[in-house]
Amino acid sequence: MVQESQDRQFQDVQSTSPATVSPAAEPLGEVQQVVRQVAQGCQGNPEALLDLLRLLEALHREICEQEFRPALPDTRRALYSFLREIEAQGGWPYIPRMRLKTLLAHLEAQASELSETTLD
Repeated sequence: MVQESQDRQFQDVQSTSPATVSPAAEPLGEVQQVVRQVAQGCQGNPEALLDLLRLLEALHREICEQEFRPALPDTRRALYSFLREIEAQGGWPYIPRMRLKTLLAHLEAQASELSETTLD
C-alpha cells in the first residue's frame, strides 16, 4: 500500500508538464529502480535489508546537510514560494524508523505462529 502511494507520487512528478519537470526526474527513476532491485535481491535477508535502510538513511542525511540546506533560497519570498511548492508536490521527505515496540511485537507474533505450527 505504501509502495503504491510512493509510486503514484513519483509518477505524478514525472507526468507533470515539461516546463515543470525536474532535471533530476530521469536519474531519480533510475535510482528508484536500482534501489528496488537491491531490495528485492535482499528479500528474506533482514540483515541485508537493514543495511540498505541504514544506507538510505545516511544518504538522506548527507544530501540534506551537504546539498539541500546550502541550496535553500536566501530570501523570505523565495523561501515561501519554495515551501508552497514542497507542499503542493507531496510534502517534506521523511524516512521513518521502525519503533522498537513494533519490532518486538512483530517478533512475538512470529514466535507464537511458529510455536502454534510446531504444536500441530
